[in-house]
Amino acid sequence: MPTFAYTAVTSAGSSTTGQIDADDRGAAMQLIEARGLVPVELTSSTAKPKRQRGAGLMFRNRVTPPQVLAFVRQLGNLLAAGVPLARAMQILCRETSSPAASAQWSAVRDAVVDGTPLADALAQFPKSFPPVYVAMVRAGETGGFLDVVLKQIADFMSRERELKSKVGTALIYPLALAFIATGVVIFLLSWFIPRFSSIFEDFGQSLPLLTRIIQGASFAVLHYGPFVGIGVFVLVVACVQMLKTPAGRRRRDELMLRIPGIGTASARFALVRFCRMLGTLVGAGVPLIASLKVAREAVGNQTLSDALGLAIDNVQEGTSLAKSLGMCPQLFPPSVVEMVAVAEESGRLSEELVRMAGEFEEDLDRRLRVLVSLAEPALLFVMASVVGTIVVGMLLPVFDLWDAIQ
Repeated sequence: MPTFAYTAVTSAGSSTTGQIDADDRGAAMQLIEARGLVPVELTSSTAKPKRQRGAGLMFRNRVTPPQVLAFVRQLGNLLAAGVPLARAMQILCRETSSPAASAQWSAVRDAVVDGTPLADALAQFPKSFPPVYVAMVRAGETGGFLDVVLKQIADFMSRERELKSKVGTALIYPLALAFIATGVVIFLLSWFIPRFSSIFEDFGQSLPLLTRIIQGASFAVLHYGPFVGIGVFVLVVACVQMLKTPAGRRRRDELMLRIPGIGTASARFALVRFCRMLGTLVGAGVPLIASLKVAREAVGNQTLSDALGLAIDNVQEGTSLAKSLGMCPQLFPPSVVEMVAVAEESGRLSEELVRMAGEFEEDLDRRLRVLVSLAEPALLFVMASVVGTIVVGMLLPVFDLWDAIQ
């Protein structure tokens, strides 16, 4: 049985240290609390370092977003009910049915028991807790309203999942059409055209330019297809690596905003996230400047985030929020700036921001439906044009031969 050294606070407020034998950290905490003490730090000579524990979790099953959402919501409910943070974490570790989630929650709990702030403990797992959520937790810990912030994070995560699900559902059919079109073209180039090419060799006359171009594409697919595939794979990997850099993300975001239709939808998606996050934080009592900095991280577009940075600097210098946001017209239309100005004057900024987020989310849903309805016939037109061009190009020599025979 391992021995744990602890530092605790007595009911009189004085600090005390000691050692206790227990099967695990949870049992040690229960024994310490049974003595009327509040554990502050708990260490064991047989315990693994926190760095190793966190690294070991990387090789376990991934904690899913629904599990993270349930953890955040339940932790907020327990804290609101007056349960101490360490005890609440222990309850969640015991109640979860996922080994990966249990291991991760245990690592967070151990860090909290050892005196680490909850925000820093959650920051050890960025895949489960992005920086924007960590910043919200840190603000809640500093302001003394951690339970409120956790509930707000849970609500925000739930709405984000719903919105992303709508976007993903809208993209399924266009992506399926693009995949089918690619497969049809590859089939024509690798099977259909080579059979016509063998017939054209017997004509003994020059082929039209379009036919020669199509035959060249077919030859490249048949003889250099694997190399082309490897080249495409390398190009995709290079692009993915480039997008991981700040410059690459900024360039991608700039291009996204310039695409007609898609750029407007991207800006509206960023606006929904910003308004909901800012309204959530201000409503929870977080100071405006701190709320703006956290909400800026939730935008998800580097170009718009840079513009928001300038607006935040103006707010710090004493400019009103509405006037500062008006300096970023690509993200905040004049109607939004006007509503924010009225909300500032009436003292209902948080309620108005959350309301606007709901309205803009409905507008974004309508825009997505319009884009999908336009993308479907556009993809069908492109697919028909490509297939039709290939067919016409292979039939042109037949027409020429027929004219020569006549």
